[in-house]
Amino acid sequence: MAKIKIKLVKSKIGKVEAHRKTVEALGLRKVGQVVEKEDTPQIRGMIQKVNHMVEVIE
Repeated sequence: MAKIKIKLVKSKIGKVEAHRKTVEALGLRKVGQVVEKEDTPQIRGMIQKVNHMVEVIE
């Protein structure tokens, strides 16, 4: 499967709890951190939920 890189560009502070937990489930902890994940529908759904906080690097 293809891999995608996900970067946290906005802080989790002050955000809705569900969004904070989604960002943590993606493996992102610090602003500017980049993680590489498999490109699956589940990961894409998580990215869509917090698309205002993350950036996808294809």
